[in-house]
Amino acid sequence: MVTKVDAIKRVLKEFGGVATLDQIYENIEKYYPSAKASKYWKAGIRGVVNREIGKEKNFKRIGLGIYALKEYEEEPKPTVKDKKRMHSYIEGICLEIGKFKNFDVYTPDKNALFKDKIKLIDIATINCVPNFTYREIVDIVKRIDVIWFNKKGLQFPQRVFEIVDAIGTLSEALNRIIQLLPFNTEFVVVGPEKYREKFINKIEKEPYLRFKERFDYKDYNLVLKLYESSYKYNKVEKEFFKRSI
Repeated sequence: MVTKVDAIKRVLKEFGGVATLDQIYENIEKYYPSAKASKYWKAGIRGVVNREIGKEKNFKRIGLGIYALKEYEEEPKPTVKDKKRMHSYIEGICLEIGKFKNFDVYTPDKNALFKDKIKLIDIATINCVPNFTYREIVDIVKRIDVIWFNKKGLQFPQRVFEIVDAIGTLSEALNRIIQLLPFNTEFVVVGPEKYREKFINKIEKEPYLRFKERFDYKDYNLVLKLYESSYKYNKVEKEFFKRSI
C-alpha cells in the first residue's frame, strides 16, 4: 500500500530529487489518488512533510517552499562574481520571500534557473502582470525583475525589485520603476554593496531627486541573510524592510 510519504518521495524523484510545494500538490494524485479527498488536503500534505523533516527522515527543506529527498545533495550557491547566476538566484529569493509573505509574485525571467533544478516559473504565482493601469505603462512595468502583488481585490504592485548586477543597467531599472510613481508601491533596488554609493548619487539627480525617498537599496548579503533566516521572524527581516539610505 502506497502511503503519503511514499507518494511524496515519488514526486520528488520525478523532479530529480527536489520540488516546490506546489509541484508536490500538483503531482501527488498520480501516486496517491485520494490525496485531495479532504477539504484541507494541502495542510495534510504539509503536515506529512514537516513531520518527516522533524524526525529527520525522508525529506529536508532547502528553501522557503522547496523540498528535497533527505539524501539529495544541494548544488553550490552562486557567487557574486557569477553575475548571470547571481541575478536569477536573487530573483528567485525575492519571489520565494514574496510568496512566503502571501503575495502573488511575478517575474518576466520565467525560464531562468533559481537553484537545484528549480526555475523561476516554478515559484512565480502569476505569469502575466494584471491590467492595473494603462496598457503602455503595464508594457514597461512587466519587464521589472520581480513584482509582488496583493492577492485580494484589484491587484496592484505592492513592492518591486530590480536586481542590478552591472552598474550600466541601473538607469534602465530606475526608469522602469518610476512608471509606478502614481501608485503606493515600494521600490527596491538590489545589488552588490559596492554599487550603493553610485545608486545614491543617481537618485540625487533628476528625474529621481524629487521622489528619491521612494527608492531603497539592499545589498546582496542582506537579501541572502533574510532568505536564510526567513524560517523565523527575527531582526534580519526587520532590517530588510526598513529604509537604509
